[in-house]
Amino acid sequence: MNSVASAQSSSQAWYTGLTPTHWRVLAASFLGWIFDGYESYALFVALPFALRTLLRPEQLKSAPVWAGIAISTTLLGWGIGGLIGGTLADYVGRKRMMIWSVFLYALFTGLTALSQTFLMLAALRFITGLAMGSEWSTGVAMVAETWPDRARPKGAGLLQSGFGWGTLLAALVWWAIGRINPLGPQSWRLMFVVGAIPAFFTLYIRRAINESERWLKAVRERRWAATDEDKGAASKSARRPLTIAEIFREPESRRRVLLTFLMSLATMVGWWAISSWLPAYTQQLAKAQHYANFVEWGNRAAILYTIGAVSAYMIAGFLIDAIGRRKFLFLTYAGALVMTPVTYLWTHTVETMMFVAFVNGFFTLGLAYSWMAIYPAELFTSSVRSTACSVVFNGTRLIAWLFPILAGTMIQKFGGISRGAVTLGLIYILGLIVPWFVPETNGRPLPE
Repeated sequence: MNSVASAQSSSQAWYTGLTPTHWRVLAASFLGWIFDGYESYALFVALPFALRTLLRPEQLKSAPVWAGIAISTTLLGWGIGGLIGGTLADYVGRKRMMIWSVFLYALFTGLTALSQTFLMLAALRFITGLAMGSEWSTGVAMVAETWPDRARPKGAGLLQSGFGWGTLLAALVWWAIGRINPLGPQSWRLMFVVGAIPAFFTLYIRRAINESERWLKAVRERRWAATDEDKGAASKSARRPLTIAEIFREPESRRRVLLTFLMSLATMVGWWAISSWLPAYTQQLAKAQHYANFVEWGNRAAILYTIGAVSAYMIAGFLIDAIGRRKFLFLTYAGALVMTPVTYLWTHTVETMMFVAFVNGFFTLGLAYSWMAIYPAELFTSSVRSTACSVVFNGTRLIAWLFPILAGTMIQKFGGISRGAVTLGLIYILGLIVPWFVPETNGRPLPE
């Protein structure tokens, strides 16, 4: 009888038993991450045109450096804001932090459209990053703590796909703006006007979802240990320890944070300092082939790159359950490591780049970010989950923010994008080594 029941359970679809409440939680987190994806990619595509209107002619000679500063400023704000907001979500709740994060980053994204100087643009990007940082970790914690164990990795993978859909939306909006060009050289401002729309989404969050019961229960019962393995080292004291200190105080938690942080750093540097140059590199190839519409080729590469990422996001939850966490991580970074020279050294025509961009996006954006929505939440308990996920995901930005500036400087020094991208791409080697030192959590219940 037990074997029959087990067979029936294993034959059920992964979404069996999910309620409308589960789907509303996913929808709220998913939509919030769509807006984050839009916001991030809007900066990439609009920035070259913004610089032409905000910089003096002599400053434009060092455009890659100025672009790197603008991107790095956003990244630094995102990292700081993510650490603060992610930690606060373990104290005031996931729902409340999600509402304020979405509202404030929508507000300051809209204000970016009014930038009159580069300094004003950079300052608004920093503030936008501060507000944007905490949305991801709160959404991940909310989905992890409300979805059943069997469906949780799939739900987290679908959540992470929101970033890809957001970048795809940004690429399509930019394509439409480029075709119509309603404001001439100032049309780049419309990208940020559209980015202000998520402010209205906060009304949906307030009505559609409730606070995480797992988190509420952990706080009521004063369960402060960061991992199941460290429960004996933490007491149920009335005074709650600072969560960001707790995840580093306990030995097993500290080891997990540091190892996953290294892999996250490889992802962040790869995306912000290497992949962000793919549209510009495609435009260079188009110019070398004497295409008049070289900007259009860059847009096409951006769209196909994003489609590749979305494809990876959609299957990541299924793949990571099928082969396990460690093998998934190794596969991810092996693919990213290989695709870097394939993209920037061995692809010489825009026609070939259309396929290469898709595969590159599959690994360097899709798989490389998917694991962070699934795996860290399985390593830490409910009282510190948002803090830990934020340190892994957002803390790396406090280091990675320097790399767009470094990349811009290297590109200028090397005389092109290829050598700089391939040199920085060596960071993916971290992802070939670290996975074998982290716990395999496949099939295990979420720590309480």
